[in-house]
Amino acid sequence: MSTGISIKNKRARYEYFLEQEVTAGIQLTGTEIKSIREGKASIADAYCTFTGEELFVRAMHIAEYTFGTHYNHEPKRDRKLLLTKRELKKLKTKVNERGYTIIPVVLFINDNGLAKLTIALAKGKHAYDKRETLKQKDIKREIDRDAPR
Repeated sequence: MSTGISIKNKRARYEYFLEQEVTAGIQLTGTEIKSIREGKASIADAYCTFTGEELFVRAMHIAEYTFGTHYNHEPKRDRKLLLTKRELKKLKTKVNERGYTIIPVVLFINDNGLAKLTIALAKGKHAYDKRETLKQKDIKREIDRDAPR
């Protein structure tokens, strides 16, 4: 059943230190899952926030389904993440510490056909950290280019 849909947040590793990753389910409507299966979603600007005891992903864009009628969804609505109480409690205590945030890293369809979101507990990078990341990436590219095949 796996469709091979995997939508990545490429800016996440550049702008944040990712410390802990968790896979969560997403509460979606019918037209949203159809649109994700077509690959029409973006998590580049998305972030997660707590509302009460529940975790929501905000600013995740899922394009309207082309064959949807008046039942179509809003592209940037808040979507509830499905996690256990224990996982929510761990994440909430970390977010309450200074400097931590929760960001989505990968949106994918699992083998059962369900949409899952891998979220990460992240700490923001400074400008010098970002330059160091780019430098390491260039060094790795040079090594891979020079390596014999």
